[in-house]
This record gives sequence, C-alpha cells and structure tokens, in this order.
Amino acid sequence: MTHVISLQFLLTALAVVVIPGTGVIYTLAIGLGQGPRAALAAALGCTLGIVPHLAAAALGLAAILHASALAFQVLKFAGVAYLLWLAWQALRADGALAVTPESRRAPAGAIARRGALINILNPKLSLFFMALLPPFLSGDPARATAEIALLGGVFMVMTLGVFVLYGLFAAAARARLLSSPAALRWLSRGFAAVFAAVAARLAVERA
Repeated sequence: MTHVISLQFLLTALAVVVIPGTGVIYTLAIGLGQGPRAALAAALGCTLGIVPHLAAAALGLAAILHASALAFQVLKFAGVAYLLWLAWQALRADGALAVTPESRRAPAGAIARRGALINILNPKLSLFFMALLPPFLSGDPARATAEIALLGGVFMVMTLGVFVLYGLFAAAARARLLSSPAALRWLSRGFAAVFAAVAARLAVERA
C-alpha cells in the first residue's frame, strides 16, 4: 500500500503545509509570546485538529457536510466566531495570544486545545481532504479507506514537523524582539488583524 505515497504526493502535501494559514499564525504567536515549549504544544494541537476531518474524509462524511448547507453554515460560523475570539486574545494585553515582554506560561493542554479547535472548526478542511487525496489513491475501493488514512497520517506528520519548525523559529526570535515594546505591540496587532481577516473571508465563502 505504500506505493500510494508518491513523490508527487509528498511535494504537494509539503507545499500545502508550508503555506501559512491560521494554524501557522497561531503557532508563531504562541512561540513569540511564550517560548519553545508552548510552541511545540501549539504545533501538536493544530496537528491533532486534523484528525476529525481526516476521519470524515475516510468515512465519506465530508460529502454529507458538503451536501448539507445547514451543517456547513453552522460549522463555518462557529469557526468565524472562534477566529474573532483569537483576534481579541491577541489584542488584549493579558490575552492568550498577546506578545509581551513578560514570561507567561499557559498550560500546554490549553494551548494544544486552542490549536486543535482552529482546525476542528474549519469546515473547509474535510472538503480539502476530499479534493487532495483521491488523485493519489490506487483506485481499489476495498483499500480506499486504509489508503486515505495512510496518506492523511503522512500529511499530519509533515504538518507537525513544519509547524514545529515555525514555532521554534518564532521562539528563537522572541529574545530579539523583547527589547522593542513597539515591535511587540505591532506583532500582537498583526496577529489580531490576520485572524480577523481570515474570519471575514471564511464568513463570506460558500461551500
């Protein structure tokens, strides 16, 4: 079954993972705000948030979500509300995503849960897997579920690796930014703006 893991799939998955999205922005914000250990928790949480969508793709539930306008809209606007909450957390001086000179250590579990919710509440992710994975399957219906699980697992491993690198890079840059309060404020505002912009885009997108 490993023949489905082609170089083309690996390159395609890597290109998708490297492109910054909300998970990357969250991991960068946590790395800058709380250091390397927190960044690792954020990367792990974002990766685990892929699991429900991968399961949906493997079981064919993504097609149901795509066909049900109500289900899609409910999940979509839950995601919009959550992204706006993250934007608010970045703007608040004591918010969970604020980048401040003070050393803050939120519990790793809380950081991971917030990261997981970013992906869980993104209805596009199930549809993304339904579009990305089929071209790389062998075409045998009896093995389709197992092959989707295998390709999705590889995608998750790549996601974790890339997000860890992003997070550690941000944590390493933290020390250089601490001496500039103005830079920290603009970083927090920038993260807030990104989350708000993604929320606005998600709100107007159709299934």
